[in-house]
Amino acid sequence: MTTGKASGMRPGYHLAVFNFGLLRHDWDAPEIADFANGLDLVNGIAARAPGFVWRLDDEAMEAAQAETSGPFAGDPRMASTLSVWEDADSLGRFVWTTVHRQFYARKGEWYDAPGEMVLWFIPAGHRPDMAEGHARWKMRKEFGDSDQAFGWSYLEEAATWKAHDCGRIAAE
Repeated sequence: MTTGKASGMRPGYHLAVFNFGLLRHDWDAPEIADFANGLDLVNGIAARAPGFVWRLDDEAMEAAQAETSGPFAGDPRMASTLSVWEDADSLGRFVWTTVHRQFYARKGEWYDAPGEMVLWFIPAGHRPDMAEGHARWKMRKEFGDSDQAFGWSYLEEAATWKAHDCGRIAAE
């Protein structure tokens, strides 16, 4: 695996992001109502954000999460997102400068543990699936950041992430 830092922009490639976490309560519990009720808002803002390319739709995501032989073993409290962005700064602007940041700040209320996330570059036009996202996450977990699977701090050009001191926020 290649070591070092990855550039946040690669001609002919887009940036995929897969994140997931286990909710503290069931989806219909009042303790996570703000989270559950805000998903359409956050996803709608993402879909209109500059640099957004694609997101695995809710039906496909829910089916993959519910699959008992899948990476989440059908856990009904799993929440995940798989999306594709033109580059790291487009994703960073959405994550750290929109209402998404407010949701991120409340993650401790809604999730049992900090969520998991992995980024990787894909050829433009490719649409990853949950199995690919989970494999990239496992790769990062096992081998650390590399050009094949990495986190924000691995990207040289994640300007929004750096400008907003998001390393500190992500660690909270």
